[in-house]
Amino acid sequence: MKPADKPVLCVVSSHPIKGASGVPTGFFLAELTHPLKVLEDAGLKTTIASIRGGQPPVDGFDLSDPVNAWYWNETDFQQRLATTPALSGLNGADYSAVFFAGGHGTMWDFRDSQDAQRIIREVYESNGIVSAVCHGPAALVDARLSSGEYLVKGKNVAAFTNKEEEEVHTTDVVPYLLETALREHGALHHEAPNWSENVVTDGRLITGQNPASAHGVGVALLNALRQPT
Repeated sequence: MKPADKPVLCVVSSHPIKGASGVPTGFFLAELTHPLKVLEDAGLKTTIASIRGGQPPVDGFDLSDPVNAWYWNETDFQQRLATTPALSGLNGADYSAVFFAGGHGTMWDFRDSQDAQRIIREVYESNGIVSAVCHGPAALVDARLSSGEYLVKGKNVAAFTNKEEEEVHTTDVVPYLLETALREHGALHHEAPNWSENVVTDGRLITGQNPASAHGVGVALLNALRQPT
């Protein structure tokens, strides 16, 4: 078993605006709550952190989603969000896994975050699991191992696709296309039809394509954490 006393680190974006468009964004609420529910229902400890710390901007705020509503109204989730630690003060070796939630905000602050890259390396090289969903894999694009090699090189991954970006009319809004950027660094990107669930596990790397994949990433992460080392 992975060390039971090590929590799972769940990371969200601190970026509130879709670039020059001026449209509000942030992290997509269900892409955090659905994996969180899987992990916490199984008794795992979790820490919610953000790139800059403090209150992260929320997108996809849909309380008709029962998991969202439960977290928002029945737990201390709002307080946890208001007081998220910044990645700069955290050590990846203290966690059994890291999970990067999506939302368009990630496209402006995940890829360039040196702390996100450091946390990924520390978790992975401590025999932990790295996971992400939708636009969350933006954190993986430039992440390198101590060898200098990109983590995603030669790895099977899923992420928000160029076709999905086109369908939501943000191809010319985002600073780069996530699928393309992952491919450029050697990732083996696996695409499913727009908005269908698609979770890809490659060793200790678990990724999902879109919001429909968030629960499945949580299940895959839980199963991986239960595997004997």
